[in-house]
Amino acid sequence: QAEEELKAAWSQQAGQLRELGRRERLLRADVQRAGEQLESFKTRLMQVCSPSAAGSTGESVTEHQVIEKVRQISDENQQSHEREKSLQKELSSRLTKEREVSANIEVFKNSLQKLQ
Repeated sequence: QAEEELKAAWSQQAGQLRELGRRERLLRADVQRAGEQLESFKTRLMQVCSPSAAGSTGESVTEHQVIEKVRQISDENQQSHEREKSLQKELSSRLTKEREVSANIEVFKNSLQKLQ
């Protein structure tokens, strides 16, 4: 009876080991697939950001290149926003001056009409 119990325990352990092996193979395949997807994403990102820097010769794009390109795009975006704010302020100032000139012209027209 003890031998039967040992055989059953051994069989159960062997089944668990096979299941762990299967899970390990699946996880390794998932990790490899994720790595390939990351590399593909980095290359596509660089192609979108800068086709000439994307490694058109087939070389892989480094994480540093991707980070630098994203940083560059972020800086350019920030500069663009600052320029937009500056232009909006300038436009607002010019509109205010235009309103003042228009108001002065109206006053001048009214004064001129009264004089006539």
